[in-house]
Amino acid sequence: MTENSNIPSIRFAGFTDSWEQRKLGEIASFTKGNGYSKADIRESGVPLFLYGRMYTQYEAKVEFVNTYAEPKQGTLYSKGAEVVVPASGESAEDIARASAITKAGIALGGDLNVIYPHPVAVPLFLAYGLSHGSSQQLLAQRAQGKTVVHIHASDLEGLNISLPSTVEQQAIGRFFSRLDDLITLHQRKHDKLVVFKKAMLEQMFPQEGETVPKVRFAGFTDPWEQRKLGELVQRITRKNSDNESDLPLTISAQYGLIDQRLFFNSQVASKDMSGYYLLRKGEFAYNKSTSVDSPWGAIKRLTQYEKGCVSTLYICFELLGADPDYLVTYYETNRWYKAVQMIAAEGARNHGLLNIAPDDFFETTLSVPPSAAEQQKVGNFFSRLDDLITLHQRKHRCLMWVI
Repeated sequence: MTENSNIPSIRFAGFTDSWEQRKLGEIASFTKGNGYSKADIRESGVPLFLYGRMYTQYEAKVEFVNTYAEPKQGTLYSKGAEVVVPASGESAEDIARASAITKAGIALGGDLNVIYPHPVAVPLFLAYGLSHGSSQQLLAQRAQGKTVVHIHASDLEGLNISLPSTVEQQAIGRFFSRLDDLITLHQRKHDKLVVFKKAMLEQMFPQEGETVPKVRFAGFTDPWEQRKLGELVQRITRKNSDNESDLPLTISAQYGLIDQRLFFNSQVASKDMSGYYLLRKGEFAYNKSTSVDSPWGAIKRLTQYEKGCVSTLYICFELLGADPDYLVTYYETNRWYKAVQMIAAEGARNHGLLNIAPDDFFETTLSVPPSAAEQQKVGNFFSRLDDLITLHQRKHRCLMWVI
């Protein structure tokens, strides 16, 4: 809304009237869901909506549920035009959300505030309004409790709501519903591509003790070779002695070599980085720190910046004779774990840092296609797959910012 007015800054064409301020209690009636909890879930029965879904699988518009229960006497069933708000939650911010139930016949479980809007209010518009903006903030302020917070019907009744005409409400509701559908679409595409990539990483590299992968590009039949890493790369010990770069880098298993200040929200590296290794775009670094996602550390290539500084605890190298995208992909598999495990000093982990000497690291072996052409095809395949995953991730993130 613009300052001192009830007119939004952005509006659909054809609407000019001011929005009206109303108390929620003036435009709706209230009740509570009842009779069902998580323990009542069965494989079949009446469709059941539980308040926990609003935290684990939140949707502004609920048309379908995948949980069922045996029908009980006194069950409150949806009419397809109500709005639900959780009655309890872990925090005020979490509890301040609402969903419009647009399908009739769904059993509404316990711990749900059920709102029946009068004809002046459109359920889907009301759900979006309660979940975002000033109404959402006011709703959060009314939540009571410490360990577990609660919202009662009396808290909802006094809430101020801004309402345009029902026609404009419907237009706004449709707009955000379509936006939600787009967000869901890109999230699903992203998730499917991530699963597909994981499967292909298993199929397109030889299993232990084998020399050919299960899935291979046409035209390639020669067995893969076992090569020492030191035959394919050359170690880098170049120091940032002239302070050529002031960019501190760290390795994230998920994001690769990234700006340390963005990753940690602060600079962990020393202000004077002249003693750090200077890494240039296209070069690799091995972070020997272990984590749940990278039990034997992470090996990443610098792609996002022209140059940067890394700790001398990292083992850095540049390529001599292998396709860069192939090597990036190989180190996303778990095929190299065993070779590193064999050279890691027994029990020598200092705060999760593996004790691995650079000379030993470059003696580790890896499976490599014998031809540069096959390396390039494998590398390009996964590089393009990564681009698609990133594309849908970015689209999802951009659409989320709109809401």
